[in-house]
Amino acid sequence: MADPSTYRPAVGSIPESPGVYKFRDPHGRVVYVGKAKSLRQRLNSYFADVAGLHPRTRQMVTTASSVEWTVVGTEVEALQLEYNWIKEFDPRFNVRYRDDKSYPSLAVTLSEEYPRLQVMRGPKKKGVRYFGPYAHAWAIRETVDTLTRVFPARTCSNGVFKRAGQIGRPCLLGYIGKCAAPCVDRVSAQEHRKIVDDFCDFMAGRTDTMLRRLEQEMAAAAETMEYERAARLRDDIGALKRAMEKQAVVLGDGTDADVVAFAQDELEAAVQVFHVRGGRVRGQRGWIIDKVEELTTGQLVEQFLLQVYGGVDEQTGVGEAGEAVPREVLVPKLPEDADVYVELLEELRGGRVSLRVPQRGDKRSLMETVERNAKEAFARHRVKRSSDLTARSLALSELQEALELPDAPLRIECIDISHVQGTNVVASMVVFEDGLAKKSDYRRFSVTEGTDDTAAMAEVVRRRFARHLKDEQDRRDEQGVAAEEGRPRRFAYPPNLLVVDGGAPQVAAAARSLDELGIVDVAVCGLAKRMEEVWLPGESDPVILPRTSEALYLLQRVRDEAHRFAITYHRQKRSTGMLVSLLDDVPGLGEARRKALMKQFGSLKRLRAATVEELMAVPGIGRRTAEAVQAAVAEPSGTPEGGEPVETALAPQGPAQQGAPRPGSGDTAEVGRVAS
Repeated sequence: MADPSTYRPAVGSIPESPGVYKFRDPHGRVVYVGKAKSLRQRLNSYFADVAGLHPRTRQMVTTASSVEWTVVGTEVEALQLEYNWIKEFDPRFNVRYRDDKSYPSLAVTLSEEYPRLQVMRGPKKKGVRYFGPYAHAWAIRETVDTLTRVFPARTCSNGVFKRAGQIGRPCLLGYIGKCAAPCVDRVSAQEHRKIVDDFCDFMAGRTDTMLRRLEQEMAAAAETMEYERAARLRDDIGALKRAMEKQAVVLGDGTDADVVAFAQDELEAAVQVFHVRGGRVRGQRGWIIDKVEELTTGQLVEQFLLQVYGGVDEQTGVGEAGEAVPREVLVPKLPEDADVYVELLEELRGGRVSLRVPQRGDKRSLMETVERNAKEAFARHRVKRSSDLTARSLALSELQEALELPDAPLRIECIDISHVQGTNVVASMVVFEDGLAKKSDYRRFSVTEGTDDTAAMAEVVRRRFARHLKDEQDRRDEQGVAAEEGRPRRFAYPPNLLVVDGGAPQVAAAARSLDELGIVDVAVCGLAKRMEEVWLPGESDPVILPRTSEALYLLQRVRDEAHRFAITYHRQKRSTGMLVSLLDDVPGLGEARRKALMKQFGSLKRLRAATVEELMAVPGIGRRTAEAVQAAVAEPSGTPEGGEPVETALAPQGPAQQGAPRPGSGDTAEVGRVAS
């Protein structure tokens, strides 16, 4: 741990102007970003007596090894720069508004020619309008099922939509009137978009206008004796009213507001926000956040406003966390510089924004409801946290003691090799920080040189840490930001412990690669599956951890996660390679047409299921070529003399088809980046 006094700026060198500052660790990685009205006053507080600092602040300043700052003109500029740096560097010690669960939203893909209604989770995307979030996915499907009677918009996937267009027949929803069937040109793209726009208007709270319009159309239809149309409109009005009844009316003045409340202790805080649109609660969302220092409720509100509404997209008006800035934000306590935040929110919204604490009436009652939800969420989290933190801390301390490490292995990387008898060799690298998987740092490798486990392991370790050394040199040259992403190369951040899947040979191969590169500060161990033995470099006997050990359980989870990640990449590579090899000998099928087929169908299974007409829909594929492709990929079978029919191999004969993936590998749906 570093002593903050060793990198404290010289007296009088820190300006008194507003600005933003960054703390960096010995590897050059940004660990904390903050803003200040007076940089000198704020930074000096970090270099006071270390014993008097908040525990997490003390951990931050002792982890860091340098501090730097940038002076700006106004506090609003400081807010914007702080947000951009937090987004760019993802500092470890900053408050992070990350969902404690994945909330589903009703998404409308407005960027597509024929917009689609669907359930969507995860990061928000440009060109997509979101409603919610909802507590349950079934609530979204129930809402969509009710409303598509009135607004028959498309809900099918791109594949189903394209297939219906190719065969000229809509799906079941098109036949029962719950989809306008744009796939078969029953409505034009403009007419379908009008349906989607009406749906969005209804979901956005303009319900009264929609109901009045339908009632007028119903009356007009009855007056002209179009009784069937009038009855259909009557049923549509009933469906809309049923959908509206499922959302409680909480405010009578058509309020457009977000209501925010907190529950906290000295380490963490629970945040709850109710999204009220048109006087109705349209969605609810929650976070559990870590507190890097002793934060007041007003300071938590500051971070909420900055991170949840920051980075609003100009086209959609939606922030980085997926929330549009409402007309009113109701909070339990105003931040110290409330006027500055109001100015920022108004700039993001492009209109007036009210930031206030409700004192009485319906809005105060709703705030109390949100506070109760925050307290209940925090109570549930504390019960879970007490067990999880204890187990993870025990696992890391046991691992440090068993492997005689100088520090607890806060960052663990594990490498696993997957192949079939030396062919299609791939590797995965998974990362655990503080005992938890950090999936954003996962990587996968296509091995080019090694044909067995030890050679492949040596190659992967060499490539991974050669990249680390290169980026370390880049940082020294002040070039540590990746040009293509505009952010630090987190891949280069070294682990405390490198775990390899295997025994003494694999460990020795990994250790040799580290020695060749001159890396001495990364510990290596291997976990052998047969007896779950832990092997160390140069040791003739393994370390045996007790079966009930939390350390062994952590190593097993790391190893199994590496298995999961490796086997999927291996199967993807085998499937693609098999498809290419089957198409190689098809007459009249060149490289461009092969790529077009692979892009269209994606897998051997889907290509086998395709009809000749579907194959002919691919540009450049005629009937004769389509029939040849169908024959090439057909599943052959043979009937040996005196025996039952048996399936024969689909891929070209050779060692790659005579084995199976190594045992112990599992499935995964994770997708990582291919490391060079």
